[in-house]
Amino acid sequence: MPNTPLLDQINYPSDLKKLKEEQLPQLAKELREELVDAVSVTGGHLGAGLGVVELTIAIHYLFDTPNDRLIWDVGHQAYPHKILTGRRNKIRTLRQGGGLSGFTKRSESQYDPFGAAHSSTSISAGLGMAVARDLEGKKNNIISVIGDGAMSAGMAYEAMNNAGAMDSRLIVILNDNEMSIAPPVGAMSSYLTKLLSGKKYIGFRNFFKKLANKFPGRLKQRIGQAEEYLRGMAVGGTLFEEMGFFYVGSVDGHNFDQLLPVLKNVKNSTHEGPFLIHAITQKGKGYQPAEESKDKYHGVTKFNVTTGEQSKSSSNKPSYTNVFGETLTAHAMRDNKIVAITGAMPSGTGINIFQKQFPKRTFDVGIAEQHAVTFAAGLATEGYKPFAAIYSTFLQRAYDQVVHDVAIQKLPVRFAIDRAGLVGADGPTHAGSFDITYLATLPNFVVMAPSDEAELVRMINTSIDINDRPSAFRYPRGNGTGIELPSIDEKLEIGKGRVVREGKQVCIVSLGTRLEECKIAADNLENKGITTTIIDARFAKPLDEELITRCARKHDMMITIEEGSIGGFGSHVANLLAEKGIFDKGLKFRSMMLPDVFIEQDTPEKMYDVAGLNAKQITEKILDVFFSKEGIKIIK
Repeated sequence: MPNTPLLDQINYPSDLKKLKEEQLPQLAKELREELVDAVSVTGGHLGAGLGVVELTIAIHYLFDTPNDRLIWDVGHQAYPHKILTGRRNKIRTLRQGGGLSGFTKRSESQYDPFGAAHSSTSISAGLGMAVARDLEGKKNNIISVIGDGAMSAGMAYEAMNNAGAMDSRLIVILNDNEMSIAPPVGAMSSYLTKLLSGKKYIGFRNFFKKLANKFPGRLKQRIGQAEEYLRGMAVGGTLFEEMGFFYVGSVDGHNFDQLLPVLKNVKNSTHEGPFLIHAITQKGKGYQPAEESKDKYHGVTKFNVTTGEQSKSSSNKPSYTNVFGETLTAHAMRDNKIVAITGAMPSGTGINIFQKQFPKRTFDVGIAEQHAVTFAAGLATEGYKPFAAIYSTFLQRAYDQVVHDVAIQKLPVRFAIDRAGLVGADGPTHAGSFDITYLATLPNFVVMAPSDEAELVRMINTSIDINDRPSAFRYPRGNGTGIELPSIDEKLEIGKGRVVREGKQVCIVSLGTRLEECKIAADNLENKGITTTIIDARFAKPLDEELITRCARKHDMMITIEEGSIGGFGSHVANLLAEKGIFDKGLKFRSMMLPDVFIEQDTPEKMYDVAGLNAKQITEKILDVFFSKEGIKIIK
C-alpha cells in the first residue's frame, strides 16, 4: 500500500476544501499512487484516470459537489473521482462482483448524478440538468467533462448545437489528451474546417511542409510541431464560439496554477450561456509504464506496480476476436473487395490484425457507430464487401441506420458483433444482451451465432458470399474451446442447423456458445435415464424450420437456449411451432434466455449463474418439467 498521509485525510470533497492550494500537488501525487496501486489489484481503465487527477481535484476543490453536478463522459476517467467521494475504502473492489462499478453509476453515489459507460452523453445530460435547474429557479453549477475522442461522436455536437442556442448556464470541460482508445480520428487541432480549408492557411501550411522537408528527421519533426502550435493559436476556439459557447483555453490540465484561476473565473462569471474550457492533459500521466505504452494503459489486467508488467492469460486457446481478425485477413488476401470498418476499437475487434496487412482497406471512423454503419452501406452499393466490426452494445447506437440504411435496402453489409452475451467486469453497460432480438426482428437479415471458434470461421466464410442482403455473426469475448479450425473454404448452408447428439425424449436447441453447457446438461440427464437430442441451431434467422419442426414432433419436450434477451431466438422458435400447430399436439416447450433484468458485474461464469444459463440450471429446468404434476411420463 502506498504512503498517502494527505489523501488519508480526505473522505469527501468537504475534506478537500480544508487544504491549502499549495498542498494540492502533493495530494495529486498521492492520489496517483493510490490509483495505480488499486488498479494493479483489480485491472481496469487506468490511463484515463491518471490523466485527470489534477482536474478532478480542482473541480471538487472549487465547486460544491454533489449540489453542483459533475458528469464524467464514458466514466473511464472516474476512478480518482470515486476515491475523493467516499469510495476509497471500496476502490479495490472495482469491477469485481458486488464491488464498485468501473463507470459512474447513480445508484452507487450521490456524487454520480448520471450513469455512463458509453461515450458522448455528458453534454446532453448536463444540458438537461441545467434546464431543469433553470425551471426550478436554482443557481447550482453543471459541469460536463468530455474527452477529445468522445467529441468524434455526432451526439456531442448535437448537444453543443442545442446548448449554444440556449441561455442556460453549462460548463463543458474538454479533456483533450489527443489519445482516444485508438489514435484519434479527426484530432482537435484540426477542428475548424472553415479556417483550415481557407486559402491563406493552406498556403501557410504548405510553406511549412516545404520548409520541413529540407531538414533532417528531428528538425523536420520540430518544425511540424511548431506549425501545429501556430495553427492552434490561429484557430483557437472559433468552432465553439460559433456554436454559442464562451471558449476558454487552452489550459494545462496538470498545472494547478492554471486550472484553479480559470475554474474560479468561470464559476464566478456572470455570463449566462454555456462555457467550454479546453484542458490539455496527458493520458497515463505520472506512471512511467503507462506514459511509455502505446495505448497509455487504457485498459489493463492486474499488473506489477514496479515494472508495469501485466498478468497474461494462461490459456493457449485462441480468442474469438483473434480468430475473426485472422480469418478475415486470409479472405482479404484472395478478395480485394473486402474492407473492414471499426469505431475506435481496432484491437478490441481484431481489426488491427487486418489493418497490419491492409491499411488502405481498413477504416477506423472514431466513436461514430451511426456513421460506420451507413458508411459501410455506401461501400456495399459500389460492390465492396464491408465488414463492420462493432461491439454488440455499441451497435445499439446505430440501430436506425441498421434498419433504414442497410436492411430496407438489402445491402450486403456484414456485421461482426464482438462481446456477445455477458462480458464480466464491465457489467450491464457493455453486455451484448439484445443483438439477437434487435437484428432477428428485421426482414432481409441473416443472423448467425457460432457454438465455438471453428463455427465462427465457417460463418465468416459463409458471409463472404452473402451478396443479396445483410448478415451478422455474433460471438463472445474471451477464448474458444481449442478446437481445430477449418479452412476458409468451408461454408454453411444458409439457415441450416446441425444435430450434435441424438436422443428420444428431450430436444435442446442451442444458439451460440452455451452449447458446451448443453452437452454437460445432456450428460446429467442421461444419468437420470432421460435421453437428449442436441441441435446447434447456428442461425437465429432464417431458422432451420424443417429440422426444428421434425425434432419437435419426435420429442416429448423441446427447450431453446440462447445468450440473449427475451424476444430473440426462443421467441422465433416458439412462433414457428405455434404456426405449425405443434403445440396443439401436446409438446412441452420452454425457452431459456437472459432474464429480464440488467445483470451486475462479476466473472462471466457467475453472471451466467445469475442468468440461469449454466449446465446446472439447464438440467434443473428440464427435470422440473419432467417431474412436475403436468410433466412427461418418462419412457424407460
